[in-house]
This record gives sequence, C-alpha cells and structure tokens, in this order.
Amino acid sequence: MTQKIQVRRSKIHGSGVFAKRAIKKGEFIIEYKGLLRTHAEVDAAYDGEDETGHTFLFTLNEDYVLDANIGGNDARWINHSCDPNCESSHIEDPGGDPTKDRIVIEAARDIKAGEELSYNYGIRLAERHTPKLKKLWACLCGNRNCTGTMLQPKRG
Repeated sequence: MTQKIQVRRSKIHGSGVFAKRAIKKGEFIIEYKGLLRTHAEVDAAYDGEDETGHTFLFTLNEDYVLDANIGGNDARWINHSCDPNCESSHIEDPGGDPTKDRIVIEAARDIKAGEELSYNYGIRLAERHTPKLKKLWACLCGNRNCTGTMLQPKRG
C-alpha cells in the first residue's frame, strides 16, 4: 500500500497524497483510518475550538465518525477537489455492526504517476450556506469548474 502513494507538499492545500505509480480506475488505494467516535464524542471533543475549515473527521455512518486526528493514516492528507480522481466508498459491515463499517478510497479514473490524489469531501451542513461558511469551507482546488466551496449544494 505505501508503495502506491506518498505524502508531500501540495499545491491545493498544505500536505497532499500523490501517486508513486500509475493507478487504474477502480483500484483500491487506501482505507481511511482514525479513532472511532460517536458524533456526540466528536462534538464534545472539539466544542469551543475555532473552526478553520480544516478537518480530519470523516462521517462513517449515522452513529460514528472516524477522527483521523487520533490514529489517522496517510488518507487524511488527501485533499478535496471539484474534479476529483478518487472517490470514497462506505463499506457496511456484513454483520450489520456499525462500529465495523469502513471508508475506502478508490481511483475514480486512471491516475498517472506523480498526480495528486483528490476526492470530493461532500460536506453537507444543515444550516444556511452563508458567505462566511462558504469562505470557511473554501475550495482551493484550482480546477476550471471549481465551485469555490467544499460545501455541497442543498437539495431542493
């Protein structure tokens, strides 16, 4: 797995993950790892911290979140893009145990060696998308069709 990717400085934001070799569409890249916490535990742990638009939290399911601030792996450095070359997939535990669900990152298309990996974070907020929130969750991908924000459109 580590022979496939490497973390280094990114043009998108801070650190990023790059392909060390060509990766084929549909190929498994890495599992997103982190401490399994309930939504309430995450809220309590980060309550009062200034929001920065930078997060290592990945919603696993209705009950749990993966907190890659603790026990995270290289997957936490994969940046958001409006034109991603990867996608995240939720793998439900066959036995129905939500604590055993997983998040995996796979290639959405063929990826060239040296290319930065990215996926759409799909951030959904219940509150109104104010200019302040859009700025907080600004997208820096630089793609031609960039929406300017990591926030997903509200469904009508």
